[in-house]
Amino acid sequence: MSYSAHPSAVIDEGCKIGSGTKIWHFSHIMPGCTIGQDCNIGQNVVISPEVVLGNRVKVQNNVSIYTGVVCEDEVFLGPSMVFTNVINPRAAINRRDQYLPTIVKKGATIGANATIVCGITIGEYAFIGAGAVVTRDVPAYALVMGNPARQKGWMSAYGHRLEFDANNVAKCPESGEEYLLGKGRVEKLRP
Repeated sequence: MSYSAHPSAVIDEGCKIGSGTKIWHFSHIMPGCTIGQDCNIGQNVVISPEVVLGNRVKVQNNVSIYTGVVCEDEVFLGPSMVFTNVINPRAAINRRDQYLPTIVKKGATIGANATIVCGITIGEYAFIGAGAVVTRDVPAYALVMGNPARQKGWMSAYGHRLEFDANNVAKCPESGEEYLLGKGRVEKLRP
């Protein structure tokens, strides 16, 4: 076994877990899911069948990741955030054939207690504020907050709010990387 798991974690047969991944107390990893290398799966996490987590994903405590979710590399899922997988759930009606896919692109952050409604895409390095309820696609590098979530700005790949000059260029204060704002989207400029 090239990953480590606390003895209280339940790891079902038929899941794939990459080397260097750590799984903490009382988590349940269900059959048919795929977890990449060097991930950290916190306490009391549920990862349902067919979920895909890329490499270096950090899942904080009390997170539920349901069938239909794909998280690319280096995604951060904050404490007690949750994904849904059915738009109109009812206890008496089985809608397993109606799960909608949710894609979280590379480097995105989802804050504590946020809810991500199924069927959307969260762009690369997007930043979802704590407690937000996200009901529609989020562009790459966008900062969204509130219920329902609304865009409030742009973030760098290092997680800093971007302030654009008169030429629509912003510089990350930590990395020095530059970003260009145009036509309602942000892209990182190549050196």
